[in-house]
Amino acid sequence: MDYFNQSTDRLIFRKLTEADIVSWTEFFINNDRLDYMGFLDKTKDSYTISQEWVSMQLERYETCGLGHLAVIEKASGKFIGMGGIIPRILFDQNEFEIAYSLKPPFWWKGFGTEIAMQLKKFGFENKISDHFISIIHIDNTDSIHVAQKNGMEILQKMEYNHMPVFVF
Repeated sequence: MDYFNQSTDRLIFRKLTEADIVSWTEFFINNDRLDYMGFLDKTKDSYTISQEWVSMQLERYETCGLGHLAVIEKASGKFIGMGGIIPRILFDQNEFEIAYSLKPPFWWKGFGTEIAMQLKKFGFENKISDHFISIIHIDNTDSIHVAQKNGMEILQKMEYNHMPVFVF
């Protein structure tokens, strides 16, 4: 099992490093979907948010061996987003979320589905859990579609991080 070294036909997954902070700031620019991410403090500048996000993943790597990974497009070598298996406590239980975020220029190219399917496959093959969840804002129709393509169904509607979400 090498969580930090995965790939698909079009993508490479690797550990994030502090060198990724500058590139990840692009995610927060001209992104009309930031409202779907309840944890963002929009009073902070893009660099600070990016730095905090990457630091959180580096901490997750140390504490639980999981977290968001950098996702690289093989054809271009570009850092297009992040995806990972994220430990969560939900319903007073330990859960594992399949999560991803793509920079806006890489939307609608099938990368979200490819990321989600790879992470689910990896999680099952390596017995991380016998089930996975995804937590998606109820208005995020593109991510809802990805979850459904990944074989997931809505389990519950609830509030999470001060926003209405579906738990798949």
